[in-house]
Amino acid sequence: MITLNKLDKSFGTAGSTAGMIVFTAGVILSCFYFSAFILILIGAFAGFSNSCVLIDYDRKRLKFSNNLFGILRIGKWMAVDPAMKIGIRESNQTYRSYSQGNRPLDVTRHDFRLVLYDGTNKGIMHIKKTLTVEAARTELEIACRLLGLTAM
Repeated sequence: MITLNKLDKSFGTAGSTAGMIVFTAGVILSCFYFSAFILILIGAFAGFSNSCVLIDYDRKRLKFSNNLFGILRIGKWMAVDPAMKIGIRESNQTYRSYSQGNRPLDVTRHDFRLVLYDGTNKGIMHIKKTLTVEAARTELEIACRLLGLTAM
C-alpha cells in the first residue's frame, strides 16, 4: 500500500497564486499569440509545483519528491532502517509578499508534522502534515505500527 502525503507548495502561496494567474493569462493569449506558450510554461511551473512524500508500507520505504509542474516527481526511494524513529514537530511558516504600496503582507501557517529521525536523532524528512496535535498523535501511532518503528 502506497500513500501520498502532500506537504507544501514550492513557491509559497503568493508565488503559487501568481503562477496560476500567469498560466491562465497564457492559456487565454495562446489563441492570439504563439509566444504565449512561454507564459503557460512559466505559470504552470510556479503555480503547480509542490512537494510530497510517498510512503510504501509493504516494502518499508519512503520517497520525498518535488513535483515539477505538479506532475513530474523528482526524488529517490529511501529504505526504512529499524533504528529510525518518528516524532512530531511543530511548524510555523510565514510567507511575506509586498503590495504595490510596498506594504508587507504576512501569511502564517501553523501545523504539526511527522518527522523521520535517524539513529542519532537527526531529522531526515517530513512525512506528513496535520492541523492539530491530536491528529498528529493518531497518525504517529499508525505510521509507527505500519513501518515497524518507535515513536520519539
